[in-house]
This record gives sequence, structure tokens and C-alpha cells, in this order.
Amino acid sequence: MSSRPSSGSLFSDARMPRTRYQGSKWKLCGWIWESVQDLRFRTVLDAFSGTASVSHMFKRRDKAVTCNDVLRFNHQVGLALIENATETLDDDTVEALLHRRADIAYRDFIAQTFQGVYFTDAENRWLDMLCENTRRLSSPARQALAWFALGQAAMAKRPYNLFHRRNLYMRTADVPRGFGNKTTWDRPFEELFRRFVAQANDAVFDNGQPCRALCRPAEMLEPGYDLVYIDPPYLNGNGVGVDYHAFYHFLEGLADYDGWADRIDWTSPHRRLTPQISPWTRRDEIGTAFQALFARFADSHLVVSYRSDGIPRPAELAEWLSAYKREVRVLECPLAKKYVLSTNGRAREVLLIATDH
Repeated sequence: MSSRPSSGSLFSDARMPRTRYQGSKWKLCGWIWESVQDLRFRTVLDAFSGTASVSHMFKRRDKAVTCNDVLRFNHQVGLALIENATETLDDDTVEALLHRRADIAYRDFIAQTFQGVYFTDAENRWLDMLCENTRRLSSPARQALAWFALGQAAMAKRPYNLFHRRNLYMRTADVPRGFGNKTTWDRPFEELFRRFVAQANDAVFDNGQPCRALCRPAEMLEPGYDLVYIDPPYLNGNGVGVDYHAFYHFLEGLADYDGWADRIDWTSPHRRLTPQISPWTRRDEIGTAFQALFARFADSHLVVSYRSDGIPRPAELAEWLSAYKREVRVLECPLAKKYVLSTNGRAREVLLIATDH
């Protein structure tokens, strides 16, 4: 049975676990729904689903949701919370995940590869254990729930919640701090993992509609949805993009534990994955990528999340949308939202809604 939200909050969608992922729309889900609720639609594509906050919001409104993201870890989040309608991680399964088994020859890949990079030696060994145990869960949905909880715990213990540089010393140095949450950093991984398992379990429900999770480049998705929500990586006014593949490479590795070694750039001091070229992080290609996506889904309501200082500018996006839709509205969110490491406090979230009626 679906769990419909109350109308008390304009912004948050509280049953979806709050994530630490850069660009997450968790705080804005209520506003997004208020902005599109009068449109007629049943099927929804969330083309760059990320944390799946918006997908979860649509699922709670009894829509048939397809969430998609090119990153494997984000795909696991979609499998856990969108496609999955019934399975949770029970206490016995959690206890089994948190203990070494005599019949498993545990590898030490993280302990050897990331020594002194992100986590302590003991934490790295714990991560290796969790990865091996999670791989052996028989249910893909339960595996996905475990990856979600593990990824959330790993982000919670990271300065800035990112994996963008080798900076374990920021956690461990005995110095005065004006940022971050050292209390959370110092909590055991096991405690954080249990917390996020509970949150994930609470977010699982069946809305009576077919929902699924995909892992493809957005330009390879098939059309045919009533509404397409587009929230691509953000390119700021200086032409600098948010490279999620770089920021969250460690989470990608966790979700591909067996293939991780083959994907690492071994010349990198923080053991990032080999970079992937994407038009969504390149100033000279992002406009063409937007226009191609608008053309591909021209028969759907098109809803685009972006930033007021972004490249392309919202006015350009509106002009391109108007080539395919009769009505284009540009809304600015009244809630200021500043991304981590951003120096522009004046930029606002913008929602472009393009329809034929």
C-alpha cells in the first residue's frame, strides 16, 4: 500500500532517507511536486536519478516511475528504493552482514589500495568484509539496500561527504575545526550502517504501479513517458562541471567490488577511477546534449532542474524547449540551496516546465 505525503512541508519529502549526495533534490521535492502536480501524467522518467529522491517522491504520488543513472552506485539506490516494492533487510540478515564468516576467504583490496587515503586501516578492513558479505546476498534487492546503507555510511564519515582528494588527516588531526561533523566521523561504521539500513527499510513500499531502475546514458533511453524529469550534472558560470564520477568514485568501486581494480587510475594519489568523458561536464558540448535530449523526449512533458547561474543559462534552455513545446514556464525556488564547496551564495534552483497545454 502506498504512503502518501502530508501537505505540511513545501520542501522536504521526509520518508525518503536524507542523503549527503551533492546536488540532491531531497529538500526541494515538495516544491517540485507543487510545481508539476496539475499536469496530467502517470508514467515518469527520472533521467539522471542520482539519489532517487525525486523518483521516490513521484513513486509516493502513485506514478509508474523509471529512474535511471549512468553510475552503478546510483543504480543500486534506484533498485533498492524505486524498483524494489517489498523486500527489506531483516535483523538476522544485518547481523550476518556485520560478522566474518568462516567459509569466506576475505580479500583485503580496500585495505591495500586505499591505506591512508579516506579511512583508517581498521575501517578499510571492515569495508572489505561488508563488500564480500553483501556480494553473497541472494536477493538483488537486498544487495541494493546494503549498498545504499554502506554508501551512506561512507559518505557520512567523509569531510565534505566527497572522495575528491586524499585527506584522511582532516578527520584524524587533533586541531580546532570550523567545519564538518567530527561527531559523525568518529562514529563506528557499524553504527552508521545500521542507521541507514533502518532508513532504507522504512522507505520501501509498493505503490501498485510498475517501477524500475535503469543504468544507461540518458541519450540511450527510449521515449514514451508522460513526463520526463531532467536533472543533469550542473555546469556553473565559470564553466566548471560537477563530475559525479570523480566525486563518488569510491562508491562506484564499492558497487563493483569484483571489477574495481580494473577501473582504477593507478597514477592518481587518491585512486580515482579512470576518468570518463561526458558532454554534461564540458562547456562546448553541454548545450548540444540538452537539445538532443529535448528532441528525443519531445512528446513528453519536460521538466528540467538547473541553477540560475548555470551554463547554459535558463533563458537558453527555455528557448530550446520552446522549439518543441507550446508553453514553457521558468520557476525560481524560494529556498536558497548552496552546494558543498560552492562560493556562489546567490545562485538559485530553477525549474523549467515545458508542456503542450
